[in-house]
Amino acid sequence: MKKLLRVLFGIGFGIAPASADVLVNVYISSQTMTVEVDGTQLYEWGVSTARPGWETPTGTFRPFRLARIWHSTLYHHAPMPYSVFFEGNFAIHGTNETGRIGLPVSHGCVRLATRHAAILFNLVETYGFDQSQIVIQD
Repeated sequence: MKKLLRVLFGIGFGIAPASADVLVNVYISSQTMTVEVDGTQLYEWGVSTARPGWETPTGTFRPFRLARIWHSTLYHHAPMPYSVFFEGNFAIHGTNETGRIGLPVSHGCVRLATRHAAILFNLVETYGFDQSQIVIQD
């Protein structure tokens, strides 16, 4: 519990803990995501993944780029706030279309409520790419 409090305290004030792992699990079948820090699940959120005819990549990834403010270069300059890129042009990012969370409606990215995307973005930014892992499974 003390370690978890240090993790939460450090995130809130921009202080990186000495060592921690961020694990993001995306479950396409249930359109949900869990986020763990040091093996403790902190969050479970609804997401939206690829709609029929499109694909969200599955597998294990490390984030490689963060963009607090981003607009799609492929799909009509659509806003993608708090983007965590994990594979080519694919990212986990916020959306304002929260009424569609829980439904497969994207072109392949993993969408979640912008306030949740900001939390995830800050975790990855705090702990770094090498300490963060994204697992996407059917």
